[in-house]
Amino acid sequence: MSAPVRVWLNRTYAENVFFIDLLRDAPRPVEVHATHVDPDSPVLAAADFGSLEPDGLSPEAYVEFALEYCARHRIDVFLPRLCQLAISLRRRDFEAIGTALVCPPASAIAVFESKVDGYAAMDAIGLPVPPWYHVRTADELLAAVQELEADGTKACLKPASGAGGEGFRVLTREPFSLRQLAGFPSASVQLDAVAAALEAAEDPADLLVMPYLEGPEVSVDCLADPGGRLLASVGRTKQHRRRSFTTDPGYLEPTRLLIETFGVAYLSNVQFRHHRGAPVLLDINTRPSGGLHQLRLCGLNLPWAAVQLALGETPALLPSLELLGSDYTLVSGVQPVLPRQVPGAREHRAPAGLAPMAAELV
Repeated sequence: MSAPVRVWLNRTYAENVFFIDLLRDAPRPVEVHATHVDPDSPVLAAADFGSLEPDGLSPEAYVEFALEYCARHRIDVFLPRLCQLAISLRRRDFEAIGTALVCPPASAIAVFESKVDGYAAMDAIGLPVPPWYHVRTADELLAAVQELEADGTKACLKPASGAGGEGFRVLTREPFSLRQLAGFPSASVQLDAVAAALEAAEDPADLLVMPYLEGPEVSVDCLADPGGRLLASVGRTKQHRRRSFTTDPGYLEPTRLLIETFGVAYLSNVQFRHHRGAPVLLDINTRPSGGLHQLRLCGLNLPWAAVQLALGETPALLPSLELLGSDYTLVSGVQPVLPRQVPGAREHRAPAGLAPMAAELV
């Protein structure tokens, strides 16, 4: 049997237990390493080797930790999420120790580190983007909201950098009332409260104001070769609980232009919503999405295909016409975590033939 391909996922999100499942579906043996600061992350238990990693490091110090980890464990392929830009800047150092990076070049990551820079760059090449306003002060906030309301749209607010919908709020002029304490917490925030907070802040904020965009949300998962040539892309539509796949050119052609213009190599995710009925780009993640595993329903294993590209191999990919399947929904399942860790415990390995739940600390 050939030696396993050693793949490392650093401080990734819990959904990537399914990413690990797809790596294990590969026709070659794969040894999965995962690191996290949370000892209860299910990714640690799902991996062959799960390790606690240091917290609070600067990006530069984290890169040194990553280089040492790759050298010590003879990692063949590293898929970074945390400190992705700093790691990509040191790509040659990783290659020198025999580790290939599955992430875009630093130039592509840097464009989309800030949503402000990302929207400006996409707008400059003619991609469909929604109206957006970079807001740092209360006056800029109020002016942006007034323009959107004059155009007949509801305004929303989000940080200029961030992921996973963190900090998203719908701006409202309705005064706060006890009615808003009933039921689940609302995603709305009072405009006057935000303006007052900006007035009181010592430093300028870094926010985006945009129209509230219509659904459905379409999330396009992408695979590109190391030069940024798009090899596969499939959209996942989300409408309440219902999910489906799409290869509609209205989503895939802007995706192709974006990926190939900016050289977004390997795995990425491009998100669309709709403004006045037309698709507009909402965001781009220069990393795989948490829902990437759903593409297994239409016969694609993009995690393994990305590893193949990093190893200099050519993955076999289905033609786009064969990718569409039935509608589906998502049901969460039970995922194991490690036994309670004792101080100083660093790694575990699941013994051969046993489930990750039975992993031992060493």
